[in-house]
Amino acid sequence: MSGAKQGVRVSVGGEELVVRSDLPAEYTREVAAHFDDALRQIRAMMPTIEAHKAAILAGLAVTDELFRARRTDAEQATRMTALADELARLLPPAKRGTRAGTAD
Repeated sequence: MSGAKQGVRVSVGGEELVVRSDLPAEYTREVAAHFDDALRQIRAMMPTIEAHKAAILAGLAVTDELFRARRTDAEQATRMTALADELARLLPPAKRGTRAGTAD
């Protein structure tokens, strides 16, 4: 975090907004652009949809991305832990050491 909140001008759904955040301005712009892209895709698929409904669907699409990424991260962490445990078993006992969360 960079400290004091700053106002960052972004455009979402054709609306200019000032977002106050203590995160870097470029990050805030990237987040807004990502959401704006999701909103644009919804509007392209359903051109007659009401603006607030398009925003809700875009929010759901972005949340779906988040949940899928979290699931993938958790699955990869589980695979990495299993691989590390398997590798540790291949080492001679004196070379294994101890890792947090594992029992020798």
